[in-house]
Amino acid sequence: MPNDAVILIVDDEKKHADGIAESLEKLCKKAMAVYSGPDALELIAEQDFDIIITGLRLGDTDGMQIMQAAKNKNPDVNVILMTAYASIENCKEALRGGAYDYLVKPIDIDQLRKIIQQLTTQKQKSDKPAKIVPRKGQEFAFDGVKGNSSAMKGILEVLRRVAATDISVLIEGQSGTGKELLAKAVHDNSLRKDKPFKPINCAGLAETLLESELFGHVKGAFSGAVSDRKGLFEIADKGTLFLDEIGDMPLNMQAKLLRVLEDGIVVPVGSNKSRVVDVRIISATNHDLISLIEKKKFRQDLYFRIKGVSITVPSLQQRVDDIPLFADFFTRQAANEVGSDVKTITQPALKILQNYSWPGNIRQLRNVIRTMVVMCDRDRLDLQDIPPEINMTRRLAPAAAQKNSLAGVSLGQLEKQAIIDTLAKTDNNREKAAKILGIGERTLYRKIKEYGLNV
Repeated sequence: MPNDAVILIVDDEKKHADGIAESLEKLCKKAMAVYSGPDALELIAEQDFDIIITGLRLGDTDGMQIMQAAKNKNPDVNVILMTAYASIENCKEALRGGAYDYLVKPIDIDQLRKIIQQLTTQKQKSDKPAKIVPRKGQEFAFDGVKGNSSAMKGILEVLRRVAATDISVLIEGQSGTGKELLAKAVHDNSLRKDKPFKPINCAGLAETLLESELFGHVKGAFSGAVSDRKGLFEIADKGTLFLDEIGDMPLNMQAKLLRVLEDGIVVPVGSNKSRVVDVRIISATNHDLISLIEKKKFRQDLYFRIKGVSITVPSLQQRVDDIPLFADFFTRQAANEVGSDVKTITQPALKILQNYSWPGNIRQLRNVIRTMVVMCDRDRLDLQDIPPEINMTRRLAPAAAQKNSLAGVSLGQLEKQAIIDTLAKTDNNREKAAKILGIGERTLYRKIKEYGLNV
């Protein structure tokens, strides 16, 4: 039975447009074809479409204009761009504009049908609202995921919308920002939540071992294969597979992974028997995949397969407002684990934590808080509990105490601490702080950026 999706095909090659419309008729409620940009814009203004497939170059109109007009009217519309002139720049421009996919002419109709089937399936499932786990006091939007900063609110809204679908998700961000936690949250709020969630680090395994882990192997397939073993694709069937650090996957493995994502069929290493799997893919990377594509280190076609919806997780330094929330959670968590009486953390200590740059992000903060809880013999964490490498004041104190001097302390350290202390004294009023420090406000602003201070 066809679903209720309505599709618009836009191409100035009439035969090509009609051929695509005809090939998609059984996959949707209606597939319409128009042959010019102005006609497409007029039609988009008059009625709603679920999917638009448009040429990139259409005489005096281009596909980007059509996509923008469609997105302005309906942000949920999925747009697939077609072009005979494939390039990385076109690819990047399409992605920035919100394209779902980017196909090169002549169009592979079987490939297009698979994309349409995926999109129409997602549409049917997305009619059912995602089940969001309620938490006391709205502390968590998803179970295990925290964030009150404006940066995270947008990400959590995207997760709400995609969780109940089968669309693939790409999570980008620095190491330690909680990408796997977000992936697990998506799974736990999906229709697959009762099925397995299986993570694998693509950077931590040799190519042969990675292939075996993903696709499985049969006895005798290679040295050490003493018995048959299922791969993660089979183990995660009907569930979710989390491909962490996918940007580090070898090119040969990328090609093999792409075949599985397109066909839904895996063949264990050393076997000639194929197995059909149904797995949702969530990927993560700390690399710029577009840059890797330009350097021929990542496949563009694989990128489009894994990038159904992409989010970029901000670093902890970019979400300073969330540090008190994390610190409180990690304090209580660590105290519970080690049987400590520590219950909270003081405001001065929190201010020090918020002024630190956290190169290791949330993971580093969690480890620091845990160490503080283990070493603390009071019921709350304070300034003296913060490790010297985090707390500049503690780092300077020993030198000053030895001979009542600042010998051995760099001028940069002194300047940074002076700025921190003065800003704290003036409640982060930069104009007042600059006057006290005897420098211009613009110089102070530059110093704040130079030292990575979060004020």
